[in-house]
Amino acid sequence: MVEIERKFLVKSGDFKEQAFTQNKIAQGYLSSIPERTVRVRIKGERGFLTIKGIGHQGGMTRFEWENEIPLEEAIELLKLCEKGKIEKTRFEIKSGNHIFEVDEFYGENEGLIIAEIELNSETETFEKPDWLGEEVTNDERYYNAYLSKKPFKDWENN
Repeated sequence: MVEIERKFLVKSGDFKEQAFTQNKIAQGYLSSIPERTVRVRIKGERGFLTIKGIGHQGGMTRFEWENEIPLEEAIELLKLCEKGKIEKTRFEIKSGNHIFEVDEFYGENEGLIIAEIELNSETETFEKPDWLGEEVTNDERYYNAYLSKKPFKDWENN
């Protein structure tokens, strides 16, 4: 129940050609405080409830618990969420022995594309595709909970 994840900006749209799946995602937060983020997500036709703890030093590792819930319950729970929903398409791309999840955001976060990779340890190496840009793992602005409150379109010099 520990997630080790690194986040990167994406330099170009070439990643879409390499995707083996893509899904529309809508999500909201019942709680967006860093100590206990509670997220409701609809991914395709499936619902999920996720609880995340605060990140350890370095921002790569944190507690994560996720369970699938009935789609109807996810739809109802989204109505209870804090202001600021996240809309995106997630592309999954194999790179070496890993899978990158690349999120292309819409709505208030239009223009933002972030790639995430889950690792088994903070020191694990991985192949970096050409389209992978600057690492933003330690920058809280790129966390979905932050983006739900302070969308990308409102950032200066984005």
